[in-house]
Amino acid sequence: MQDKLMLMIPGPTPVPERVLLALAKHPIGHRSSEFSHIFADVTTKLQWLHQTKNDVLILTASGTGAMEAAIINFLSKGDRVLVGENGKFGQRWAEVCEAYGLNTERIQAEWGKPLDPEVFREKLETDKEKSIKAVIITHSETSTGVLNDLETINRHVKAHGEALIIVDAVTSLGATNIPMDEWGIDVIGSGSQKAYMIPPGLGFVAVSEKAWQAYKRADLPRYYLDLGKARKDAHKNTTPFTAAVNMIVALRESLTMMQEEGLANIFARHSRHRSAVRSAVKALGLPLLTSDDCASPAITAVAPVTVEAEKVRSLMKKHFDIALAGGQDHLNGKIFRIGHLGYVSDRDILSAISALEATLQMLGLEIPPGAGVNAAIEAIWGQAHQS
Repeated sequence: MQDKLMLMIPGPTPVPERVLLALAKHPIGHRSSEFSHIFADVTTKLQWLHQTKNDVLILTASGTGAMEAAIINFLSKGDRVLVGENGKFGQRWAEVCEAYGLNTERIQAEWGKPLDPEVFREKLETDKEKSIKAVIITHSETSTGVLNDLETINRHVKAHGEALIIVDAVTSLGATNIPMDEWGIDVIGSGSQKAYMIPPGLGFVAVSEKAWQAYKRADLPRYYLDLGKARKDAHKNTTPFTAAVNMIVALRESLTMMQEEGLANIFARHSRHRSAVRSAVKALGLPLLTSDDCASPAITAVAPVTVEAEKVRSLMKKHFDIALAGGQDHLNGKIFRIGHLGYVSDRDILSAISALEATLQMLGLEIPPGAGVNAAIEAIWGQAHQS
């Protein structure tokens, strides 16, 4: 049967019908009063999602564009920055920093392992001259399914006093709790095709007052990604350049849906799905790349040894029209990744696990019938009754 593709990847993620219908509306002028009204509503809703009174700016860009803007607007050439690197995206932010001439120190951990907050603490505490100007962290490392300890690392950055913390929350915002104002986070970057439940095309940057003070001193080149321009126009409910009008209309609908569900329920749902997928994979006898204590609520990385990861992905797509993600760089062909981010329901999880179980049987694994599905049901049922 055609047109039944089920996305179980970390982005793009499934899009609700309500959002698709909003996206399909005839475009309106991006300088019209009607658009300004929509833009103002979206801005308020974005502040709700980020749990902040700070500016949350909208860019027509990917999550990478949002993160590049988050880096270049608040730093100057030669500034010393610490970049956490335990996967593809931490590596990418280090490369962005190096491209702009920043004095970049990579604090690394093995892919699949979390960053060690103690290493950051030691670096920050020994910086008596306050030469460290920023710490850049990937909260949910999409390439491996690791959730880094942002709260603890941020606490060490706050104790330093001078450094900003810049957070890649592309697959964590809207999936787990990131109270920007309560924690005092300076800059958060994210992208539309994740928990926002809309297609790729928009990037978001939330900025604290401390970061805006740093903006005044920053000298890295910027034009399209100049957040000062975006802020000035956002305060007038418009954008400095042509906005992705239909995407913002769709965003308004998706944020409304998120408000209807409520943050606590959204976070509980992602937690429930993480538990269900991980329990099911264990019951199917497949190793997980990451340990339970650092597992992302957005994606689960599986590292099979008795079957080939790419064969699993291929058969899932061929027979069940379910798309799983593969590994990146040296993990290519060694892992597959199951996304459970955004517009994903309990039914979707059970369907994906059932198909995975059937796929493994096709590949010759002897699995007790229903082992994975039963484990997922127990996890879903248990958490649902706790919440």
